Amino acid sequence: MKKLQAKTVLLIGILMAPCVMAGTLQVGFSPEGSAHQLVLHTIDSARSSIRMMAYSFTDPSIMKALIGACQRGVDVRIVIDEEGNRGKASIAAMNLVTGAGIPLRTDRDFRIQHDKVIIVDNRSVETGSYNYTLSAARNNSENALLIEDDPGIASQFLSHWEDRWQRGQDWKQTY
Repeated sequence: MKKLQAKTVLLIGILMAPCVMAGTLQVGFSPEGSAHQLVLHTIDSARSSIRMMAYSFTDPSIMKALIGACQRGVDVRIVIDEEGNRGKASIAAMNLVTGAGIPLRTDRDFRIQHDKVIIVDNRSVETGSYNYTLSAARNNSENALLIEDDPGIASQFLSHWEDRWQRGQDWKQTY
């Protein structure tokens, strides 16, 4: 994981405007392992809330980290793509987290809900191509970006998350 000071310039067409960010950026890649570490670091850093959006949802270590966050009093809520999570591994993961008391909804209002986002404590956002799967950790070329301590960015992602949450249907365990 590389840390970068988040002083950047936003390019819109040919117009350049400064974008002031208070936090830091960290990047990770897979299959090298740093993307997976960054995702786990993001979850483990939560003190009050985690809002997650996922396309694929099967990595046991990520499920364990989410359950651990819930057990230490973090308000965890997850919304995932409905059609992309019909397989045995996804159903097992959904049953595991909901069995631990984590609310989870499936969204089928879009052809694919392809978001991969974790919003922590209304201040930090992890996003990128990284799916929350073993294949993403071990086999795929993926990236993850953590924007730490930027409530303005987090607020925009929270609005997007809230829309998808409202569209979703509560997952009922299927044992």
